[in-house]
Amino acid sequence: MKINIFNSEEEVLNALANYFVETAASSIASHGQFSVALSGGSSPKKLYVLLASPLFKDKVEWNKVHFFFGDERYVPQTDPQSNYLMAKKALLEPLDLSYKQIFPVDTSLSPEEAAKKYTTDIHHYFAGTDVCFDLILLGLGDNSHTASLFPHTPVLHDKTVAVKEVFLEDQQVFRITMTAQLINQAHHIAFLVYGQGKAIAVHHVIEDKKDIENYPAQLIKPQNGDLQWFLDRGAASELKNK
Repeated sequence: MKINIFNSEEEVLNALANYFVETAASSIASHGQFSVALSGGSSPKKLYVLLASPLFKDKVEWNKVHFFFGDERYVPQTDPQSNYLMAKKALLEPLDLSYKQIFPVDTSLSPEEAAKKYTTDIHHYFAGTDVCFDLILLGLGDNSHTASLFPHTPVLHDKTVAVKEVFLEDQQVFRITMTAQLINQAHHIAFLVYGQGKAIAVHHVIEDKKDIENYPAQLIKPQNGDLQWFLDRGAASELKNK
C-alpha cells in the first residue's frame, strides 16, 4: 500500500488523473486494452470531468478502454442518483465513446437478478480467465464504507468473486456492489479521498485494528496488485504515520 498526500483537492485530482493515464498506457501496451471500474459520488465526478477535459482527454487511447461500475444505486439509469448517469454526463458522453465500451448495471431487473447479470457480464468479459480489472477506483464514506460495502451488511463476509445486492436497513434501499474478493483481484486499486470530513474514516481504515464490521474498507487488500491512496492534507490529518 502506498499513501500519497497532496496539499489541495486540485493536486489530488491531478495526481490521480495522471495515475489513470499511466495505468491505461501500461495496460494497453501489455494486453491491448484497459478495463476500469468507476466509483460514484461527488469526489470522482470531479476526476471524470478532469479526465474528459482538454488537459487529459488526448492522453488516453479511449477506444481501448472498457468501463464498469464498482457499485450502483438501485435506481433507474435516468435517475439523478445513478452512478452510471453521473459518469455518463461527466466522462463517457464528453469522450463520445461507443456503447460497446460501457457496461452499466441493469437496474430494470430485480436487485438479485441485476447483481447476477452483472456478475455474468463481468465473467463473460474476462472470457473464462481470472477477473482482474486493470484499475478499480474507490471512494470512502464517512462511515468507512467503500463501493457499497457498508458496515454490518452480510456482503462483508462474501468470499465469492461476484456482484451482490445489498439492502441498507437504515435507508430502506438496495445497492448493487462488487464483493471485496472481486475488487482485491484487480491489478491496481486507487482510493480517492479528500476533505477534512473524511479524516476520521481514513484513520480507522488505514491505522486502526482490523474491524471490518465497522470499517469495511479495511477489506480492500489486493492479492497481487497495487493499492494506492490519493489524499489531501485534510483527509490525511488524523493519520499518525504519514
